[in-house]
Amino acid sequence: MAENKDMLSEPWDTCREVPAIEDEHTPWKMIKLLKVISLCFVAVVVFGLALCSKASFLLLITLSSEGTKTLPDDMRPVALLCIGCVLISSSVLLFLKSLWKACYKTSKLPRKSTLALVLFFEFLVAMGAAILTLIAMPHLDIVTNITILCSVAVLSAFLQVITQCTAKEMNRFLVPSITALLLILLGYGLFVYLYITKDLNDTQTIIWVGLAVGGSFLMSFNWWENYFRLISQNNNSVFLKLLSKDVKTCQNILNILTSLFRIAVTAIVLGAYVPLAKMDWAVVTSIPRRETRIIAIIIGVQLISSVLCHWFSLVACKMHALRRCFILPLYLSSLAVVVLFVVPVIVYYQDYRASLNGTTIDFAGYCKEVVDGRSDNQTGSVFPQLVLDVTHTLCFLDMSRITDIGILTGSATSWWLGLVLATLHLWYLNFQRIQRTQDLFIRRLFEGPFIEQSLLLNTRFDIQTKHRIDKFSRFEKAMVYLCATMWHETYDEMMNIIISIFRLDKYRPKIEPKHSDFTFETHIYFDDAFEKVEGSQGNHLNKYAQDLVVILTEVYSIFTNINEKFFIRKQQIPDQKIIRTPYGGRLVVTMPHGNLIIVHFKDKELIRHKKRWSQIMYLYYLLGWKLMSKYHKRWEKGLKVEDEVELKADVQREKHNTYILALDGDTDFQPAAVMLLIDRLKMYPRVGAACGRIHPTGSGPAVWFQKFEYAVSHWLQKTAEHVIGCVLCSPGCFSLFRAEALMDDNVMKRYSTKSTEASHYIQYDQGEDRWLCTLLLKQGWRVEYNAASDAYTNAPEDFKELYNQRRRWGPSTLANVVDLLGATSIVSKRNPSMSKPFMFYQLFAITSAILAPATICLLIAGSLTFVITIDSNSALVLAVIPPAIYILICFKVKSDTQIVIAGVMSIIYAFLMLVVAMSIIGAMIKDQTFLTPSSIFVVGMALIYIITAIMHPQESHLVFYGFLYIICIPSAYLLLTIYSMVNMNNVSWGTRETKPAAGAVKQEPVAKQTKTQKAKNIFQRYFSCCKCCKKSDYRAGEVQAPVNQEEVIIEAEQAEPGPQNTIVWDERPNQEPMQAEPDFSSLSQCFVTQLQNMSNDMQLREDSLDKEEEEFFIELQKKYLEPLQDDKERQKKITNDLRELRNKINFAFFIMNCLWLVATFTLQLLQASFSIRLPKVDLNLEDTGEDVTIDPIAFMFILGFATSVVIQFLTMFYHRIYTLIHYVAFLDTENREEKIAPSKWLLDEKKLDESDSIYEDTNNSTNDSTVTEDDYEFESDDEFYEDVEVTLPV
Repeated sequence: MAENKDMLSEPWDTCREVPAIEDEHTPWKMIKLLKVISLCFVAVVVFGLALCSKASFLLLITLSSEGTKTLPDDMRPVALLCIGCVLISSSVLLFLKSLWKACYKTSKLPRKSTLALVLFFEFLVAMGAAILTLIAMPHLDIVTNITILCSVAVLSAFLQVITQCTAKEMNRFLVPSITALLLILLGYGLFVYLYITKDLNDTQTIIWVGLAVGGSFLMSFNWWENYFRLISQNNNSVFLKLLSKDVKTCQNILNILTSLFRIAVTAIVLGAYVPLAKMDWAVVTSIPRRETRIIAIIIGVQLISSVLCHWFSLVACKMHALRRCFILPLYLSSLAVVVLFVVPVIVYYQDYRASLNGTTIDFAGYCKEVVDGRSDNQTGSVFPQLVLDVTHTLCFLDMSRITDIGILTGSATSWWLGLVLATLHLWYLNFQRIQRTQDLFIRRLFEGPFIEQSLLLNTRFDIQTKHRIDKFSRFEKAMVYLCATMWHETYDEMMNIIISIFRLDKYRPKIEPKHSDFTFETHIYFDDAFEKVEGSQGNHLNKYAQDLVVILTEVYSIFTNINEKFFIRKQQIPDQKIIRTPYGGRLVVTMPHGNLIIVHFKDKELIRHKKRWSQIMYLYYLLGWKLMSKYHKRWEKGLKVEDEVELKADVQREKHNTYILALDGDTDFQPAAVMLLIDRLKMYPRVGAACGRIHPTGSGPAVWFQKFEYAVSHWLQKTAEHVIGCVLCSPGCFSLFRAEALMDDNVMKRYSTKSTEASHYIQYDQGEDRWLCTLLLKQGWRVEYNAASDAYTNAPEDFKELYNQRRRWGPSTLANVVDLLGATSIVSKRNPSMSKPFMFYQLFAITSAILAPATICLLIAGSLTFVITIDSNSALVLAVIPPAIYILICFKVKSDTQIVIAGVMSIIYAFLMLVVAMSIIGAMIKDQTFLTPSSIFVVGMALIYIITAIMHPQESHLVFYGFLYIICIPSAYLLLTIYSMVNMNNVSWGTRETKPAAGAVKQEPVAKQTKTQKAKNIFQRYFSCCKCCKKSDYRAGEVQAPVNQEEVIIEAEQAEPGPQNTIVWDERPNQEPMQAEPDFSSLSQCFVTQLQNMSNDMQLREDSLDKEEEEFFIELQKKYLEPLQDDKERQKKITNDLRELRNKINFAFFIMNCLWLVATFTLQLLQASFSIRLPKVDLNLEDTGEDVTIDPIAFMFILGFATSVVIQFLTMFYHRIYTLIHYVAFLDTENREEKIAPSKWLLDEKKLDESDSIYEDTNNSTNDSTVTEDDYEFESDDEFYEDVEVTLPV
């Protein structure tokens, strides 16, 4: 067989059928254009806002100077008060933010020594800022005022030199730091010389100059933390290290105290200076209207532009556009402010000289005649007066002398260049995309008076050498396990996921890797993969499992020969491994680029099946066995105390950096989607899980309905949960989980609990992904949603299959949400993201879902009043009758009949909804108004959906399915709700089930087995499989294969004529027998020889399982995964319990809906006494003489619903911005060949070493950075959830 590998295939058979392997969903051209537009927009906005902030602040400084005419001298306290407001504005914001964090999140009290030192530095900073801006700057010229703010980098430059020297490393930025320090000192010297030499006897000027220099120097202490932490790391002083740690861990309390302290210091300086300067505060209460408007506009622009500039600067850094959109715009903004102020002065001066018709006048004469000679009562345009006021600040200097101009220019240039050199390291700063704010900026506080200097100097400084990469931006290599569960997926569905995995293999190759961010390994768990074949001693793989093996071979050949354009050689696929295991079998495939796919074929007679138990199997195998066993071996050798501490740190570190990507057997995804999810978990340590945007695929009305439903759910509901709280369900078809979170207390262990009560079957087994997220949320982990991470999965195309799927999801969702709401106090304390207001939001949401049937009845009643002329009460009675009849029918007939009836009623309701929609539109046209409550609601919802769709341009076409969604509302929220509630006791899976073949022999019931017999059977099965070619001992005697009680259908055994839809366990009938079986040479075959004879392209050589791993699986089966036995008594008890639970919940559910309907009916009867009447107005807001009547309950409900929709709409905008930031950052950091699915795949001629083991240690990270408790406080990208402490090893 081996010599045929290199032979050509038939020369006449050169045409191929190749499935789509490129990314056909992502609109890359639009995204690239959006990236360019976004970067340009952010750069321009940062530049413009910095310019506005600085210019408006300098105008306030100018207006506070003596001799200005726009604001008379007696009103100077008003300008000084505005400057004081600018100084304290950021402190006020920081105080409010930190107070909120201290109340709802972790906070610690600092030591007294730490508090004293921090307050001392803050006192210096607050005193310096107040002296510089309130006292000194109003007496300086405009150019000096602009550039002296750059001199606040003086201490930063000095500390940079100290930090780099104490690090004892040759740093390439040491020389720029020294040069920056010298330039700033030179600027001080030129400034002092220029002002003092004007008049050596002018004591007042000397005082102003001294205060300016001293104030700017004190202000430079603002960023001491940026360098103190590095100095403490390079110093052996215990005091410094404790101080540095204390500052980080007690940040919230320190921010509260320092904010209040700075506000107090600023207020004291301002309050004392005004009387000392012989000014009167009384003028503040009597400001003329014109001056009030001028001051209000200037300070409003300053405050708003400062806050927005700070936020857009964060955006620029998170977008990985530090140079283009952050550093360069801020550098240029200082120069632009000089141009903005000086150019109008020059233009006005030259225009005046030109107007004199040849008469010469110098600058001093211009100041005396024009600037100072103005009238005190100014009217007309404000701009010329502001230009002359700016000119007034320059009149002190003789701008006609080239010397004065040169010295002024020299000092300004020196300060600006000093700032540039002091922040030169930022050009080479390495950081991750969507970097956390605390990793970008050392302080949360920005300084409004000098916004660009504070942003540049606040950016984190790190020691950088030519041979050293910045540590804070690096992460350890992550290990990602892709875990897919399969059962009855079709050939095309399995093809999708296998192609996706091979794409990821190309994207992150194991052979000659270009990146060291993560490695991955794929595990596919195939449930119920075996079937019995008559005459064969061992079980064979069923047709679904055989299809998977064929697909692996086909996809392997596609990815290795995709470049062949002429004659195609036979596939050169390396030999792969097949292994017998205690749970069935295993296929190990090494992909072309070295990564592994391990397919675990599960035999349901050996190990427990169904999706949750497959998940428990891979959780304990990957996290329990593969992750922990190697550390247990080290621990068994006996370690010293220091070594044991190191071992614990290693374990914690690997748990933190190990992720599990949960997949369904039909999920289609791109490598970029996986990377975007990994970013979330790498960046934010308290994120336990993250899910992507799930797109349903398929065709037909049922799929169209689901496409719009999924879109609305992700666009509005999931974004709202992400922003204001946590996502409650991370779908199992495409979600990334952190091993540390899964291995936390009460998560994985609780998840492996066997269902013993009726409620367990609903909460644990019907929606296992939602229950797992509930456990994570209860334990304090955060679950997030990343809208940029797209995945595609097949949706039910049949009405029956859709109803059965939602029959599982509905009760499970209700059970889990009620579970969370019942533990609100505990959850809010443990999980900082799950605040009580968010839990109230969820309470309203679940209440709305419970009352959905009654609400739909009211909607239908309103529809009937449109269609036929009847009163509201009669319409309500008519609307309630069909659902009531359907409820009775559901309690009496089988589920299939219920679905047929629901389908017929859905069609009738759809026509009714169509008539209603046209009637509402007709009524608005007829009355020439949409200003009625119902019309406003309909128009408002339509606008929200349309705008939301526009905000998702690549998905905007889905809005056209909204029409189908609207007419199907009664079916989805009335009939489906009734069906799912009445059939709550049916806990079968309901989807992907196959019918037994006609005439198939039913399995005889077996007697209940003891634990000894069960263990004996499992061992006999396994060892007989290992000797499948020999005579088997397994079927000796009368011992029968165990029957899984989860497959038994209780319905057939019920004697009483009650509800006929009670099903307890998953209905999985026997598979259809294979029509065409392989031609085996001997009947005593098993799955190994079956697979070896299936394909000539991929040769399978048998391998053995490691002894320790074999023992692990045997122990795992005994403890958690033994097949459940047929226990008739217990089965009957659970059946009755489920029925009783169903009856209790349905009674409460429908009573609540009845109460809602009765209350509405009563209010309609008493409409004259208990109703809200609103006048109906037309489009011109003129009263039409008619009234619109609304009952109070409906009004409150509509108001609540509208409030929740508005919240979702606003959070959608917020989330879209951060999604754009993340995606732009991703595009900017990934190579082009990785961003876009490659159109060509080269054949890797390297062969894998035959001795490669699937148990290779993946923790081979080359980076030495560590995550410490102090380094990481949790902070979400939207800065909504900062500062949650996380304990990680040092």
